[in-house]
Amino acid sequence: MLRGAAYGWGMSRTILTIVGVVLAVWLAMTVVGAILSMMKTFLFIGFVAVVVVLAVTAVSKMTKSR
Repeated sequence: MLRGAAYGWGMSRTILTIVGVVLAVWLAMTVVGAILSMMKTFLFIGFVAVVVVLAVTAVSKMTKSR
């Protein structure tokens, strides 16, 4: 029954391999994008924390000098 089919096992295996490769590339790009987004978020949070610490330190030194 499968011998008379339009596509044999070879063609279906090739199509599934191509689909698998496309999905693997899509998953890799999604993961890389998520990691870069997370790193940018952490960098921004760290920058805000440094600014807050510098501001608190500056205010603290100003009040001690009086």
